[in-house]
Amino acid sequence: MKNFKFKINGTDYTVDINEVDGQEISLDVNGTPYKVTVDKELKQKQVKVTSRPAPRVSAAPSGSVQTTDATPAVPAAPAAAGGAAGTKVTTPLPGTILDVFVNVGDSVKAGQTVVLLEAMKMENNIEAECDGTITAVKVRKGDSVLEGDVMVVIG
Repeated sequence: MKNFKFKINGTDYTVDINEVDGQEISLDVNGTPYKVTVDKELKQKQVKVTSRPAPRVSAAPSGSVQTTDATPAVPAAPAAAGGAAGTKVTTPLPGTILDVFVNVGDSVKAGQTVVLLEAMKMENNIEAECDGTITAVKVRKGDSVLEGDVMVVIG
């Protein structure tokens, strides 16, 4: 397995390349599995990992990514802000943040809409999973997010 660390728009990403088969790459970005097709075959030794479970193909997004011979590109992501302790409200699927309805220090109730996410041309109300106080807001209006990215943290 090949590991890379990227910093994109101030956010750190860990990319683990699990398998390269011609133009198809199985990789994890911050623990989320993806199958990626590159525009040309990579010139590197193929690596197969047997100690990790296979990526969830049905839940993993697919797409084409242009890349250099050794380093796959990673989609743009939100800028991070604040700490990470507490209940994390994550994105259910990739999309674009249309609005953020809370700020650090705001009190929220379970079921209250905290973020409006556009995914697959549909608006999705992302709700607080529990009662508490917002301790971190990790996205801004207009940010692109991947499945599983943390949007807000409730303490």
